[in-house]
Amino acid sequence: MTGFLLRRLGQSAVVVLGVTIITFVLTRLLPGGVARAILGTRASPVSIAEFNRDNGLDLPTWQQYLFYLNQLLHGNLGFSYRLNEGVGTLLGDHLPKTIILLGASTLLALAIAVPLGIMQAVRRNKVEDYFFTTLSFALYSMPTFWLGLILIIFFSVDLNVLSPQGPQGDISTYLDPEQLASLVLPVVTLALVTIALFSRYMRSSMLDNLVQDYVRTARAKGVSNTGVLYRHVLRNALIPIVTLLGLSLPGIFSGALIVEAIFNYPGMGLLFWDSARTRDFPVLLGVTLVVAVATVVGNLLADIGYAVVDPRVRITE
Repeated sequence: MTGFLLRRLGQSAVVVLGVTIITFVLTRLLPGGVARAILGTRASPVSIAEFNRDNGLDLPTWQQYLFYLNQLLHGNLGFSYRLNEGVGTLLGDHLPKTIILLGASTLLALAIAVPLGIMQAVRRNKVEDYFFTTLSFALYSMPTFWLGLILIIFFSVDLNVLSPQGPQGDISTYLDPEQLASLVLPVVTLALVTIALFSRYMRSSMLDNLVQDYVRTARAKGVSNTGVLYRHVLRNALIPIVTLLGLSLPGIFSGALIVEAIFNYPGMGLLFWDSARTRDFPVLLGVTLVVAVATVVGNLLADIGYAVVDPRVRITE
């Protein structure tokens, strides 16, 4: 297991290094150069020269990359001249809010999708199975922005029971009843699409495991259907879900970007959205780098979780 973790950590480090190279190249492809793109077309030659000197852009290309990498290792993700604040500070303010949104919606999705997938597998080809299968396809096919708008119209405009925008205060106030109520619609919107995805995988995995030899052996030994289902089948059926959690992180974040824009939720997705509209390239690249690193970490955790959930997996040292 130790050897496996070390190999995966090494591979993850290589991938992250590759991401830094890609982001470095992207900055050099900005129209008019990095300084002109960030400072604006009206920037004076003196300002551009000072910017290039401060950011190592007057050095050879390979030295520019080493300078950029050194800045990243010291936590310097750049500076937003539009917001007059460091990119690292901006992400530090917005990232925890996005983590709360992603964490709450994913936990809600798992709490519903896993039992739903089990029920559909046990009741396969029954009315309940057909109903939830149709509902899952419908939810998964809905654009996230459309689903969010429908929930706003129904719960905020028609019923007037929930706020049409996410919590706007500091993250320390999120436990207040009013702030929690504001968090409901963004979380539910993101969770509904995720439930549709996870429940389909859970149903399929359960059906695959229910016909395996170990299930027939357990039943032949007198184990009850409930015991077979929850003591033997469930753990093996969860393996695709564990893997899917890590692999679906970029997709969930993409949904969070749209949800945050719709509900004016002050997370990293809304920051990315506003930066894209105002061409705030340092923030865009900083968010891209953070999401890429989070994706690599998610895949690493998925591999580790795969080995933990399934005891039959033998990692070759």
